[in-house]
Amino acid sequence: MLFFLGLIIVFGSVLYGYVMSHGNLLALWQPFEMLIICGAAFGAFLLGNPFHVVVKCFKLTPQIIMGSKVNKAMYMDVLGLIYDILNKARREGIMAIESDVESPASSALFSRYPAIQGNEELANFIADYFRIIAAGNLTSFELEALMDQEIEARLHELEQPAMAISKVADGLPGFGIVAAVLGIVITMGAIEGEIAEIGGHVAAALVGTFSGVFLAYGLAAPVSAVMQHIAEEEIKLYEASKACIIASLNGLPPQLAVEFGRKSLFTHGRPSFTEVESKVRGR
Repeated sequence: MLFFLGLIIVFGSVLYGYVMSHGNLLALWQPFEMLIICGAAFGAFLLGNPFHVVVKCFKLTPQIIMGSKVNKAMYMDVLGLIYDILNKARREGIMAIESDVESPASSALFSRYPAIQGNEELANFIADYFRIIAAGNLTSFELEALMDQEIEARLHELEQPAMAISKVADGLPGFGIVAAVLGIVITMGAIEGEIAEIGGHVAAALVGTFSGVFLAYGLAAPVSAVMQHIAEEEIKLYEASKACIIASLNGLPPQLAVEFGRKSLFTHGRPSFTEVESKVRGR
């Protein structure tokens, strides 16, 4: 719930400080200014991004609010799944895993880990490389180079929503200035009116500048940073899978190969050696 806590602190600090300085909150209520700023920013967001990136941004909303779905349990599932595949291949031969890697969605091994099976891209990533190992005689160096290329491409995909929102954050102050300039145009049109009326128009224009800057640095930029963290945490699942598979291809037994994957994880979510050992021994 850090999202809500941060939101309350950001908005509360600014608004409370404004009120304590004898500011009038009603003066900040300028719906047409917000329409100009938010509407233009959203339109630019749609103009500047392909449809799949727009959809991905909205799909990330639950994780932005509640936190990343990648946690210790998911790390454990990745390591457990790869251990099961390696152990089966070691006991029954590499061709024994063919049915599992050909169709992860219907595989008995993959079905033990619904969180991994539900992540289609990750499940296919793991299955594809075991399929390559079973079908060919690639060296560990060749396979690692291929995996690095795919991980780099996948990281770029995962980072696209964060980059899209970051550009919105960059543009919001500019749209705030647009709203302020339009407010000044209105003010110039009422220059012969009462001083109170002119002051109200100037205040509305200044609120436009304030709103653009505030939304950029108080909301859009932090949301972009959260999306970046989500991408970095998810790509660790791929890097851990790579480390396990390459270690196994270099001749290490399944339990030791899984340890290579465990060591590649972030320390704040990394399961301990004992936890992983207990899980794989249970299998």
